[in-house]
Amino acid sequence: MSDDEASTATADLSNIADVIQQAGISGAGGAGFPSYAKWQRIDEVDHLMVNHQESEPNYYIDKWLAKEYPDTFADLFDALLGELIQTVVIGAKEKNREEWMGPLEELAPGVIYHPDDLPIDADDEDGVVYAYTADTYQLGMESVLLNMVADTIIGRDLPMDHEFIVQNTETLYNIQQALENGQPVTTKWVHAGGDVPNHRFLEVPVGTPAVDVLEAAGLEGGEIPDDAILADGGPGWCFECDLEPEDFGITKRTNALLVLDRDVADDNTFGDGRINVLEAREWTSPDDEREPTERLEPEQVFIPLITNPDFEGIVTPSEPTVSAGDEVSVGDVVAEPAEGISNYHHASIDGVVAEVTDGHVIIDRA
Repeated sequence: MSDDEASTATADLSNIADVIQQAGISGAGGAGFPSYAKWQRIDEVDHLMVNHQESEPNYYIDKWLAKEYPDTFADLFDALLGELIQTVVIGAKEKNREEWMGPLEELAPGVIYHPDDLPIDADDEDGVVYAYTADTYQLGMESVLLNMVADTIIGRDLPMDHEFIVQNTETLYNIQQALENGQPVTTKWVHAGGDVPNHRFLEVPVGTPAVDVLEAAGLEGGEIPDDAILADGGPGWCFECDLEPEDFGITKRTNALLVLDRDVADDNTFGDGRINVLEAREWTSPDDEREPTERLEPEQVFIPLITNPDFEGIVTPSEPTVSAGDEVSVGDVVAEPAEGISNYHHASIDGVVAEVTDGHVIIDRA
């Protein structure tokens, strides 16, 4: 890393939580919690756990990011290790090592642990550690990953109470973009799968209507069959969308949209509405898109004021800063933090604000 790159990467580490909040970063791995709230406790933390498990069988986002942008992660790890933390522990599946992890291991060399070597004692480590695990779906959950890799038991407490921050790979990519050039989160990588003609791996502006994603996956007009549902998430952990595809906007936490047979979904729905259809079909295919093949350019986006409504009460919806008729450009702030844990949100397309609702800022493309 050059001196110029190093100074750029470390310039804002003294107020890293503020930089993350101003960029509007939320957990991209599923929960969508405002990431800055974790980094506000950085003084209590010695270790970063990179959740690189990507347990869903039709997900390639994190694996692709680490292989395509290893320099981005190497720069971030160098900066954090030099200033804020003692250890970066990368929790990845050993089955993915040969195909996906080589470039990152080369640019961010570290100690290698295999499944039989786990758990590690993170306090005895310094620098980068690759903790390769067995192929277990549940390791995508941060509490299970921490227990397997670092023998840390999370109950009602948080990883920060055990000197760990846990972030998934896409979230860390967004953090480095914010630190390096102040770039806010305006795009999301997302898969379309399930009962669609073509599995797709797409880059989309935040707020892109689901109907556009489904149309790109081969469903005419983006319409799902009458005997199917639309689910947000992967085969092992997804939830039925409350809105119609034309009204549901891709959020900062949406990794995949699945079209599922209604009866199959009903038969595999568990507590809190979670759907697990891992056993219902074969989810991997040679035809899966393993890298982004298209960027969608929707005519309208729905920017949510809270990334995950299930957190409302813990997270406060943001307050719109725009009104109908206002012109906006990509990256402009359209909502600012309210009191409590709350985030910034930004325009993801150039256009005109069509409507501001209780839950969204709707923008029409110019």
